[in-house]
Amino acid sequence: MSFLMTVILVVQMMSALAMIGLILVQHGKGADMGAAFGSGGSGSLFGATGGANFLSRTTAVLAGVFFVCTLLLAYLGNNRPAAASGSVLEGAAVSAPAAPAADNSTASQIPGNAPAAPAK
Repeated sequence: MSFLMTVILVVQMMSALAMIGLILVQHGKGADMGAAFGSGGSGSLFGATGGANFLSRTTAVLAGVFFVCTLLLAYLGNNRPAAASGSVLEGAAVSAPAAPAADNSTASQIPGNAPAAPAK
């Protein structure tokens, strides 16, 4: 189970890094307006139409892979054996409160600052 979680985690990290790179490479919506008025070059790596379709589809696929890996990690991380299911408090030992310890602090040694006697 640990090997499977490690593989899923590696796939998730690689897809996250690839998504970051692809998102940073893509042009914003305002970049087309600048190119229409002659301030930007129309030639690009993917041709005159640009790589909007390729980059956006690849980003969407990587986002889907990232989402599925996240769900799988959440499921596998929360999957517990039947014997260990239950509350954390069920396994805690219930003990009686301890008796108050003798007060040996310097505050109790100051006159007029004596601790109150316990009510009986």
